[in-house]
Amino acid sequence: MNAVRTLLEEHDHIVQEIDGGNDHGEDLHVLLTRDGRRTGHVLAIQVKSGGKYRRAKGYSIPVEDHYDDWRNSRIPVVGIVFDVETKKLYWVNLTAKLRSSKGTVKRVYIPRTSHLVSNSIPDFISAIERYIDSTGMRLRDFTLEEAFAAVSRALDGLDPNNVPNPLFEGWAELLFRHEVLMKRLARLVLQVCPLLLIASLLVFEWPYQVHFVTNYTDLNPVLSVGSLYILISWMVLTIFFELRAGRRPKETGNWLISISSLFLWIPVIDKGSSPGWMGESLVIASVLISHFGLLTLLTFYVKRELERRKRRPE
Repeated sequence: MNAVRTLLEEHDHIVQEIDGGNDHGEDLHVLLTRDGRRTGHVLAIQVKSGGKYRRAKGYSIPVEDHYDDWRNSRIPVVGIVFDVETKKLYWVNLTAKLRSSKGTVKRVYIPRTSHLVSNSIPDFISAIERYIDSTGMRLRDFTLEEAFAAVSRALDGLDPNNVPNPLFEGWAELLFRHEVLMKRLARLVLQVCPLLLIASLLVFEWPYQVHFVTNYTDLNPVLSVGSLYILISWMVLTIFFELRAGRRPKETGNWLISISSLFLWIPVIDKGSSPGWMGESLVIASVLISHFGLLTLLTFYVKRELERRKRRPE
């Protein structure tokens, strides 16, 4: 068991030794990992050592009274024989062999080609992962304690909480294999969606804004509306990059809401029946606020970045 444990732990897999009173015929539970993260692939290992397990063309593990335990286990039970003379390890998937066999099986044979060494660990892990995935044996628990508890439950049958739903298992498998990438994409979508929403709103608003300016003033509608759109765009981009930096620009957000609710919605709901002075005042106010607001926004954030730059160590 020390040889098996050492070999697996050298490849960063998590090994738990089973208490000597275990009745299922396993010595070790192993949680497979990839890049330091548990993958949900779990196996049990029965370890044997000694000359009595050596055969002419390989090795064998006696089934004895573990036939039902190993065959019906909801995680693969792997048998490993340690050759004391050669100090080499050989393995077989006991669960797979017993499930594929017909009739009574007293021994499971291991060919000498099933050599388990450091160089063959990737092939061993791939074979076990493929078997687990093909039989729906993957366990998903968040803490190490929960995972090992699930392993123990799985020896008597799959935990109902871990039974896969075939309708969604394929999607979950895709997300599980690309979890880091999917999280990045989801975060990017959440950040970009508000920008696209604002852009769509401004495009929708454009004819209403131009009509409102033309209806109440003699100002150039493109320049008047354009200045308002520039301010709103700068505020939205400022909020976007502040959030990406981990800061919450509360004041800028409040001003964006106030300006948008006043200068974007009134032209849409206006039917041309408002007093002329009211519409003209709103247009002039939007132009003034756009220019001075943009100047204030740029001055405030440039100054803050300058202060942050001075505090930054060279």
